[in-house]
Amino acid sequence: MSDSYIYVITALLPLSALMLILQTNPYHALVVQGILGAVAALVFAVFGAADVALTQALMGTLLAITLYAIAVRSSLVMRLGVLEDGAIKADDEGHFEQLMNDMRSIFGKHYMRLELVPYTNTQALHRALMDKEIHATCARPEHDNQDSVATEDEQQPYHTTTRVQRLYEIMRIELSSPATSLIYVNTPDSEEKHK
Repeated sequence: MSDSYIYVITALLPLSALMLILQTNPYHALVVQGILGAVAALVFAVFGAADVALTQALMGTLLAITLYAIAVRSSLVMRLGVLEDGAIKADDEGHFEQLMNDMRSIFGKHYMRLELVPYTNTQALHRALMDKEIHATCARPEHDNQDSVATEDEQQPYHTTTRVQRLYEIMRIELSSPATSLIYVNTPDSEEKHK
């Protein structure tokens, strides 16, 4: 009886591990992680280690994949704080909706979801950003002298502020919308870490 099938099954183990390392999409990586766990369980079963194969199938494949899926799903969300009434309803020209569509498209390329979190006023919006409840804010700028900045606000009616360096880099490079200006701010915790 030929044992060539054992070599084929065993060769699948490093092949699936290599596929897992090369994945850029986290959801595809979950599928490949499941394949890797199933192949490992099959290898253990072929070599007569049924108890190890069962443990690998239950813990290393099913439980790990479930926990990874929960972690990936919850960590790939960009929470954007907005003013609940003023920013959205006062947007007659559709700048806000176009900006949100652009952001959804950009973050979709990075397998992230955009979640809008409404706040009642700019103070609550800023506090939420500093307290790390949200990753960024998008609001109309407030100015004391409306005449001096009218032309700038017509071009960029929104200011987007983020506390996450990587999100700032993504938006700075990929967001070409003239409807917003980008600002990066350090939160108090991140400033203390850099000292």
